[in-house]
Amino acid sequence: MKLLQLQKLLGYQFKDVSLLTKALSHSSYANEHNSQSNERLEFLGDSILNFTAAEFLCKKYKDIDEGDLSKIRASLVCEQALCIYAKEIALTDAIMLGKGEIQSSRKKDAITADAFEAVIAAIYLDGGIEKAKKFVLPYLEKYVDMAVSGKVNKDNKTILQEIIQQNKGEKLSYRITGETGPAHDRTFYCEVLLNSNVIGSGEGKSKKEAEQEAASAALALMGL
Repeated sequence: MKLLQLQKLLGYQFKDVSLLTKALSHSSYANEHNSQSNERLEFLGDSILNFTAAEFLCKKYKDIDEGDLSKIRASLVCEQALCIYAKEIALTDAIMLGKGEIQSSRKKDAITADAFEAVIAAIYLDGGIEKAKKFVLPYLEKYVDMAVSGKVNKDNKTILQEIIQQNKGEKLSYRITGETGPAHDRTFYCEVLLNSNVIGSGEGKSKKEAEQEAASAALALMGL
């Protein structure tokens, strides 16, 4: 997909198109072309998305408590939800992958979700927070009812978070414990902790994938 076509689907015209190119560059592609990947943009975009979703929900639902707002937000920003959003702009077809990753990774949800968050950050850096929020809000508005009703598919992290939130005072956190392999083919290792106790561990080709596997292990430990 050409960048001009993608910008039309995004509803945003970049002043610095290189930011969009970077947002679409998976680490495997960046390694082959000696360029920057979208990982830092994904990190920033994740924060912008969570902030925008929190602000949106606080304005929309004035009588819902923090716990329920957190559950709704988790459903709106989970991997499956981001893939739904990305599908509306055919984002998967625009992601640039290394030759060795094209066949195996083209349809991986984690790569698509990361790219969507990276695009949010690219818009923010190019046009500011209001432009980034303007891009994100239509998706939140369109799918919030599905999130409230539970019709948006929930990933392992979301399911685990909702279970833990039933017990006040319990804190769930994730930590990356290590990584191996070359830059274009990393494997990340993660632990999920309940308060200070490890309740699951996992590994994956991205930090998010490793976190999902750790959450899956924790759910299995609980018999779920």
